Amino acid sequence: MDHKISEDTAVEPDLTKAKQLMQAGNFSDAQRLLSTDLYEFPENEEVIYLLAACERYLKNYSSALKLLSNLKQLSPDHSRAYQETGHVYKALHNADAALTAYSQATQLNPALLASLRAQVEILESPERINKIGRLTDVVLRLKQQLSTLESTPKPLVAVIDLISQNKLVKAEQICKAFMQKNPRHVEGLRLLADIASRLGIQEDAEFLLESAVAFDQNNTRVRIDYVQVLRKQQKYALALQQAEDLLNIEPDNPQFQSVFAVESMQSGDYSAALSMFESILAILPEDPVTLTSRGHALKTLGETTQAVDSYRRAIKKHPAHGEAYYSMANLKLFSFTDQEIVAMESQESNPMISHMSRIYLDFALGKAYEDKKLFEKAFNFYERGNAAKKIQSRYKSSDLTTEFHAQAKVFDSDFVAKHKGTGFSAPDPIFIVGLPRSGSTLLEQILASHSQVDGTMELPNILALAQTLRRGERISNIKHYPDVLKTLNAEDFHSFGEKFIQDTRVHRGSAPFFIDKMPNNFRHIGMIHLILPNAKIIDARRHPMGCCFSGFKQLFAEGQEFSYGLEEIGTYYKDYVELMDHWDKVLPGRVLRVQYEDVVADLDTQVRRILEYCGLPFEDSCISFHETARSVRTPSSEQVRQPIYNSGLEQWKNFEPYLDPLKRALGSSTF
Repeated sequence: MDHKISEDTAVEPDLTKAKQLMQAGNFSDAQRLLSTDLYEFPENEEVIYLLAACERYLKNYSSALKLLSNLKQLSPDHSRAYQETGHVYKALHNADAALTAYSQATQLNPALLASLRAQVEILESPERINKIGRLTDVVLRLKQQLSTLESTPKPLVAVIDLISQNKLVKAEQICKAFMQKNPRHVEGLRLLADIASRLGIQEDAEFLLESAVAFDQNNTRVRIDYVQVLRKQQKYALALQQAEDLLNIEPDNPQFQSVFAVESMQSGDYSAALSMFESILAILPEDPVTLTSRGHALKTLGETTQAVDSYRRAIKKHPAHGEAYYSMANLKLFSFTDQEIVAMESQESNPMISHMSRIYLDFALGKAYEDKKLFEKAFNFYERGNAAKKIQSRYKSSDLTTEFHAQAKVFDSDFVAKHKGTGFSAPDPIFIVGLPRSGSTLLEQILASHSQVDGTMELPNILALAQTLRRGERISNIKHYPDVLKTLNAEDFHSFGEKFIQDTRVHRGSAPFFIDKMPNNFRHIGMIHLILPNAKIIDARRHPMGCCFSGFKQLFAEGQEFSYGLEEIGTYYKDYVELMDHWDKVLPGRVLRVQYEDVVADLDTQVRRILEYCGLPFEDSCISFHETARSVRTPSSEQVRQPIYNSGLEQWKNFEPYLDPLKRALGSSTF
């Protein structure tokens, strides 16, 4: 980070001068200046972007495209790189490529007026109309976006732009200043809610959007954002009601139908979701996004054959739809045909597909070649996919290491002893913690097969509480958690625990106990102990190499940024073991450690051990867990519907020649 700051400082005078030269129309001198800077700072995004613009004005189009390709590799979300690509293709009279680039630009950054105007201009050009006819719906949508943006107050346009660049603190400052003068401005409320949601403060986002809906009940964009924030908090019943209200506004709108279908899935009503997907497909035949969502619903229900059919239909309609390919790979027990592998490789090398589609394809190809036992080729694709995903992340291992050390510093023996007996006494929760791909879904399925235990999902409540405590002042970058726990009292901890039980009630059935399988909760075991002293905590542990490599080759939907590099995931595992050792020291006997390999080797003994720890009588259903009918939403959904097998225990050894960075990061102390 310090190197980046010093580089920016060094190059700033030249960037200022180059911009002045460009504004004066002196692109040749600006190009020479920026070319010199590029030699010294080859990865400076602003230098590359401005130099590409100069090359376009000088009609050096191939050079401009090469620079922009490099820029998009460095920063896949650089919206202006896509806009500039559109300008180059437009100058080359390649309308299709220009439209694709402009569309990608506005998807990344809705504040790019130039990209919206350029799309309308191309679509309404006589050549375009004569060739394929007038695309009325598309043009109307773009004009509506353009009109909305042009009528949006300039400070809020700046906020949209800053959000797109992930400059959230600056965006929040501008938006709050605007809202102080315009407290009932609906778009301002929506944008402030978006910032809060991106910062993890979902309760604030919910309040802001609830207010915005009250001010303008017919604002469908606000309603859709409101549904999404409710879903993030797993308030599924309320989200479904809002989705239904949205659908009532315009029952035949496929976008609103899609929102309702997704919320029906989240609420467990897969029949309603599948029925709605069919309604959408009647309006938008073979729509790939709808077919993919339909496949997800069928997969969750265990209807694997139908799910694969839905994914394949999506690919047939849109061959570059990487998500559908990856969704099939994520079935685990599925294998690609040779034809599908050839098709995936063809699309993966297509320069026009989106960055995320290429990532999906990389992970899918990794799985395809692993199934063929071509392990070097498989590893290359896994590594490529992770590297591409890592570019989009700001994750630094040292930040998590510091946070884990802070937990250990706060929760010393004296602090734990001082707060003995605090919290809400309910014994209901059973927390399953650890790393992803450690066997936690298997343990959840075993326990959820017991008559006294409800299986839920990975609940966000503990992480949300930590995030609320962490940020303190909303506009501050200072991290207050876990030190803030020292300033709280017994009543606070009791209130937090009671709220957790109340807020999670919606996910439960009638059983006296329920499971929270959020793996990252291991970071917050100290807080869990303070607020829920009678909760059970199970640490799902797996061999470090097997666990880490399994995580490396799994593309997680969100929240596991440590998995995008072998060194990063190894460091995370090592820090996890160190923190768990600390919890064992200050909270002896509080956590039950269950080794995945032991469960595979002797299921009966480990099931009895787990049930005894939880205070539950033995039930045969826990041994025959694979027969339990329930929706499973994790990547392990297919495996836990099968009896125990040990074929996956040492899969990592097939890739051992490529895993030295992981071994070094783990260190000998982890084994």
